[in-house]
Amino acid sequence: MTAGLLVLAPTMAHAQEGMQMPPPGVSVMELTAKSVPVVNELPGRIAATRVAEVRARVSGILLERVFQQGTLVQKDDVLYRIDPRLFKVRVTSAEASLQRAKATQDNARQQLERQKNLRERNVASGIDFDTAAVNLAQADADVLLQQAALEEARINLEYTEVRAPITGIIGAALITEGALVTADGTQNLALIQQIDPSYADFTQSAQDMMALKRAVAEGKLASPAPDQASVRLVFDDGTIYADAGRLLFASASVDSTTGQVTLRAEFPNAHRDLLPGMYVRVRIEQAVRENAITVPQRSIVRAADGKPSVFVAKADNTAEARPIELGQTIDADWVVEKGLTAGEKVVVDGAQKVQPGGKIAPEPWQPEKTADAPAQAPKQ
Repeated sequence: MTAGLLVLAPTMAHAQEGMQMPPPGVSVMELTAKSVPVVNELPGRIAATRVAEVRARVSGILLERVFQQGTLVQKDDVLYRIDPRLFKVRVTSAEASLQRAKATQDNARQQLERQKNLRERNVASGIDFDTAAVNLAQADADVLLQQAALEEARINLEYTEVRAPITGIIGAALITEGALVTADGTQNLALIQQIDPSYADFTQSAQDMMALKRAVAEGKLASPAPDQASVRLVFDDGTIYADAGRLLFASASVDSTTGQVTLRAEFPNAHRDLLPGMYVRVRIEQAVRENAITVPQRSIVRAADGKPSVFVAKADNTAEARPIELGQTIDADWVVEKGLTAGEKVVVDGAQKVQPGGKIAPEPWQPEKTADAPAQAPKQ
């Protein structure tokens, strides 16, 4: 019996070795250092680039509203018409006054010429000649005065057609036909807002802005070139506005109540998707991190306390659990602040099958195939 047991023991050991599981297959990615933008997402609102109140420049009864409310109007389009009859009469009166002044001017000129001839023949006195010269000068001044009065009357007649001061979207009519409008009042007839392009006004903590500036000054971050900072809009539903914007300025002062600095960016708005007052999120590239390490978000393993780590594939095909510190997200990647260096390989897919220190069968990670994997039917 003892001999039989001695024979069976090696046989069972060989069977257990034959049943040992092979190392799990995982996809690994070799880390490379690269430049990544430092992007902040900040709250903001859309504002019109130009706002103009439509006001009457002459007093009178409003006869007609020409524009369609809520539509695009061009600069100098007629919006309202004021009763022009009184202003036409004033133009006619000014024309008549100018003609009378010109007739007086012609007569004064003839009198001066006559006195000049008489003086040359020593028939008239010098006093008469001086008087004729003064009369002509007065007549010339009266002509200029009446020309100015006629021009003013014609301008006031043109003002009976209330025109758009800018190109933009006109809102509701704030006055109706038949109402009396005055030139010296504060009555607003309509409001026009230019929304192509549109502004996005957003705020950032003064402390965060100073921290970025210090990091740039210390060489930890690089500042993007002027007019090259990327600015994008994000709507409430998460969609990103198609057109990129450009940063115009950052306020030179800090709001004493909130500690925020106001920034402004400009965005094209040809389709009028951006409306004044709309709440948006603004993604702005404020610096560039040189030699940064990024890992796909799917490679991150969270402990029970929420701390992140990754599995690093070692040269002997074993997996090391490496705690890391994460920074910002860029698309589908995390920026790693501490814990990884360029040249190391991290497990991207299959981390759930890996044990710390355990053997693995690494294969190069191919994002294109990984993206198509969910569409494949699972093997039975």
